[in-house]
Amino acid sequence: MQFAKSFKDFKVPIAVLGVGILILLFLRNKGESEPPILNPSDFSPELVDASVLETNLPHTIGDFSLVNQNGQQITQRQYQDKIYVTDFFFTRCPSICPIMSNNMGKLQQEFLNQEEVMFLSISVTPELDSIPILKRYAEKNGVLDSKWNVTTGDREHIYGLARKSYFATVDYGDGGLQDFIHTPNFVLVDRQKRIRGIYDGTKDHEITRLTADIKSLLN
Repeated sequence: MQFAKSFKDFKVPIAVLGVGILILLFLRNKGESEPPILNPSDFSPELVDASVLETNLPHTIGDFSLVNQNGQQITQRQYQDKIYVTDFFFTRCPSICPIMSNNMGKLQQEFLNQEEVMFLSISVTPELDSIPILKRYAEKNGVLDSKWNVTTGDREHIYGLARKSYFATVDYGDGGLQDFIHTPNFVLVDRQKRIRGIYDGTKDHEITRLTADIKSLLN
């Protein structure tokens, strides 16, 4: 009888302790599964414009104004409260860009029904990649207008974005076939315009990692 009484007395505290442990495990797993928030200090200094590196402020993607495959202006407004992936490419790229576009297409299919997930490709040879050329490129790669903007714009503005917002550059380059900005990187941006990860868009295991990180942000 004394044992039964003791067990009854401890039953509620044990239940509370169990719930507490479950909450702690959930918070720990949640913290481990979410990708980190990346700031300028997390990148090699050569990739970050000095004007950004010296601020020591939490980093967010700067405003942009681009034109997509349909001749429509694309700004932060289209990506407000969205999780999105950005890459830099050019339509005449014979090497890594086709692989990257194919993998971006796979991501588009994976998140086809998630309206809050979008994609943004930015041409680094805007003087060559006109709207009709971008349109053909988009059609060739199965781009869905509601999910994925393939864009061009002012060259100085684009290179500024690469250097000051997405940290994709070593210097300002010359826009040629071997330009610095000819990078395989996919950049993951969250709803608050913060960088959450950098991935090699040519490697399957990196696409798998990116997919998992997008899903963790969705949750």
